[in-house]
Amino acid sequence: MTLDPESLPYRPCVGVVLINAEGLIWTGQRIDNPTPNAAWQMPQGGIDEGEKPKDAAFRELWEETGVTADLVEVIAKTDGWLTYDLPPELLGKVWKGKYRGQKQKWFLFRFLGTDSQIDIAREHPEFSAWKWCPANEMVRSIVPFKRDVYEQVVTEFQDHLAR
Repeated sequence: MTLDPESLPYRPCVGVVLINAEGLIWTGQRIDNPTPNAAWQMPQGGIDEGEKPKDAAFRELWEETGVTADLVEVIAKTDGWLTYDLPPELLGKVWKGKYRGQKQKWFLFRFLGTDSQIDIAREHPEFSAWKWCPANEMVRSIVPFKRDVYEQVVTEFQDHLAR
């Protein structure tokens, strides 16, 4: 039996573009992809039942980086939802096969803390390394199936980002 992606919904999700004072973007190397061409991404994750997107963004940021809401300034959010579909090799395997991809609301946060306040050694770590990088480098390092969404996010927030 072949899974028809059109029959599946998108998973509601948030993403966080965390920038420092220079407009560089925080990006983490996914712990589940340690190859030389490793997958890097910004903090993101699902929205819990009854949770507001902004609250989910703060929660995901804390869960993945240890950065608390008092260490960021909210700058902007995307106007609408951005979507991506999973590639065929992942469809039916991730998220228990319930979703075809994600619909994401993205938030732009300015980091007000110090690098020493970032802690990726979390209870359920998602990243093995992290760095600040310009937007174009960050987009190049994302897995291909998410690249269009990342390009849209960068375009929407471009006035605040280092290229």
